[in-house]
Amino acid sequence: MNPVIGILGGMGPGATVDAMQKLINNTPAHTDQEHIPMIAVSIPDIPDRTRCILQQGTSPLSKMLQYLRILENAGASCIIMPCNTAHYWFDDLKRHTRTEMISIIDATCQWIDEQSLRHVGLLATTATVRADIYQHALSRQQVRCTLPSQAEQDAVMDSIYAYKAGNFALARQLLLPVQTELQRQGVEKIILGCTELPLILAPEILAAPAAYLDATEALVRKTVAWYYTHSHSAAA
Repeated sequence: MNPVIGILGGMGPGATVDAMQKLINNTPAHTDQEHIPMIAVSIPDIPDRTRCILQQGTSPLSKMLQYLRILENAGASCIIMPCNTAHYWFDDLKRHTRTEMISIIDATCQWIDEQSLRHVGLLATTATVRADIYQHALSRQQVRCTLPSQAEQDAVMDSIYAYKAGNFALARQLLLPVQTELQRQGVEKIILGCTELPLILAPEILAAPAAYLDATEALVRKTVAWYYTHSHSAAA
């Protein structure tokens, strides 16, 4: 049997579906049978990651571990999480499983390295920004990372929560000036370091795909590469 990709989702549900669709889109399949097997757990009662990190709210770790076990028991060979902020607990999750996991942060930074970028902007949740999740990784690659101002970062968070609440027009209205300002500051590309952001900026990405680094896309590309490496070795 070929490997099975497990998706630890629900953070949020729309981002989970987006990751699944991108996994399908990046698979060079010609028939149903050639697609990558995947199992998704999208149970959205996982506590808010940003509130935990910034306001000492309820930790999401126990719920993430509970749903990771569902994926393990269902036969997942490799597990991914289409949520950037949840990677604050990535090492904790890895310590509790023998199943391989692919980091969205590592995948995005690898993509940046492959493109030889030296100056990127970062749009992400305030928790991801404050925890330096991307900045630490980028500094090791000697990549300059430009962040929004505090007021702009507040607008990014409001945009993300507006999207989660179904107010798509407000989400775009809040986010567009921030990404425009990052571009004005001369960044080569903007990391979309929250998995809701590619959904909010879908028209802009379609119009100018080279201006953005979609972290979900990076994660999916690395996952597809992992799958074909391991499925070929399994077949051999």
